[in-house]
Amino acid sequence: MGYHSILFETLEDGPPRDDVPEPECFGDLNLDEIERKVTQGYDEYSLTPFFRTALTRESAVRYRHAVMRDLGSQEISRCIHAFAQSMRKMRASLAQAEKLHYPRQKQWWFLEAASRYCDALEALDVSLRKACPRSKGLREFSSWLAGYLRGEAFAGLRRDVVDLHAALEAISYAIHIHSNAVTVLNYDGESDYSARVLAIFERFKQGDVKDYSVEPKEWPEMNHVEARILDFVAQLQPRPFAMLAGFAQSHADFLDAGVAAFDREVQFYIAYDAYIQLCREQGLSFCFPVVSSCSKAERCDDTFDLALAHKLCSEKLPVVRNDFWLEGAERIFVVSGPNNGGKTTFARMFGQLHYLARLGCPVPGIHASLYLCDQLFAHFEREENTRDMRGKLQDDLTRMHTILANATPRSVVVMNEIFSSTTLADAVFLCRRIISQIMGRDSLCVCVTFIEELSRLGPQTVSMVSETSAANPAARTFRIRRKAADGRAYAISVAAQYGLTYERLKERLAS
Repeated sequence: MGYHSILFETLEDGPPRDDVPEPECFGDLNLDEIERKVTQGYDEYSLTPFFRTALTRESAVRYRHAVMRDLGSQEISRCIHAFAQSMRKMRASLAQAEKLHYPRQKQWWFLEAASRYCDALEALDVSLRKACPRSKGLREFSSWLAGYLRGEAFAGLRRDVVDLHAALEAISYAIHIHSNAVTVLNYDGESDYSARVLAIFERFKQGDVKDYSVEPKEWPEMNHVEARILDFVAQLQPRPFAMLAGFAQSHADFLDAGVAAFDREVQFYIAYDAYIQLCREQGLSFCFPVVSSCSKAERCDDTFDLALAHKLCSEKLPVVRNDFWLEGAERIFVVSGPNNGGKTTFARMFGQLHYLARLGCPVPGIHASLYLCDQLFAHFEREENTRDMRGKLQDDLTRMHTILANATPRSVVVMNEIFSSTTLADAVFLCRRIISQIMGRDSLCVCVTFIEELSRLGPQTVSMVSETSAANPAARTFRIRRKAADGRAYAISVAAQYGLTYERLKERLAS
């Protein structure tokens, strides 16, 4: 099919429109925070729609993996960054042309933008062919770029840029200033008086002296005197200036849409890599996940919540890493254990991993095998909204009903401490019904709950427990282990530490 996009392998994959709404799960999973940090400083590229458009095909994910591996090469990374910088300068020249007042100055800045555009593409073409990228995306783009440079549109643009620069550089003129009068003349071999003056004073120079000369300030905008001088030069030598005006008209749309799209899209890779670099510098690992749209067996080693890790790494604090796996009929993690022990972080991590995998990005961990889901749903506890006149329980039920109505066998559902506002009996009843429906759909799920019996609903459920220290049961490790729930609540551990258990109180009161 040939080159389509550096981000999207086929038309089926994208690109998206520019007004993609934020997915519902973003706030609960802190993906909104990751998106904000990734795109920060890249406003000119409008990367947000790319971050909100997940891929649905294994091949499309592998397409991005290959490009990112290529960009990991210093040689390729260097040429892409150089191209991006040249394109920024090109856009700055176009913006400068728009700001200026005098037409001929505007036309010159437009010529400067076109010249930088040509230089940037020719340099990128040479650099990419020399670097020999291995990814399908960059190889096809390099081939497309070579064809574009050989095409008549670019060849004509480059030819006109060269001819116009030569014509403008050949202009020579003289200025006579007497009192308030300024006379502009064609240059006719007059002496360069500035050189003669410098030669006269050179004889008085005695060794090295302090330089008192002042650099003249370069203002982008010409003043009215400079503009009038330029008008007179144009009257004396009209041809180069007629060429300049004609160039701006005939090449008004010199920026190719394919080049502009590549310049924008490749920044998605650069921005994400820059975001995770902080974590890498603190010793955290990232890997390209093995994704499958068929197998729901999963395994991730040494993985972590990316949003939390980025914050901790910026403060030079340690990051706790966890492992998990699903095999056979297993589909649902039921995570229990003490409060504030890392359960919610684990749930967010699980959701983030699946979403980042769908973006074709490296994910936290030394190894990851993940299911390529079609949708990601999250239900986290929220404060009661007094304006919609619904109680907290009703709100939980309404949100879960919406999730279950849209979830498919290919979906991932993340639930965190739902139905905490009702009685234990009601919570057990509702959670069992919801888990049963998720089992019936064969969806993947994480359920953070205080109801440990949910982990024993069948072969599809896996118990994960937030551990405390063996030496000090009141101390949390923030590690989530795959093991049977033991019924030990964190409050009991704290009570034991301070001698406040029922047995200990009886002993103390009896004495």
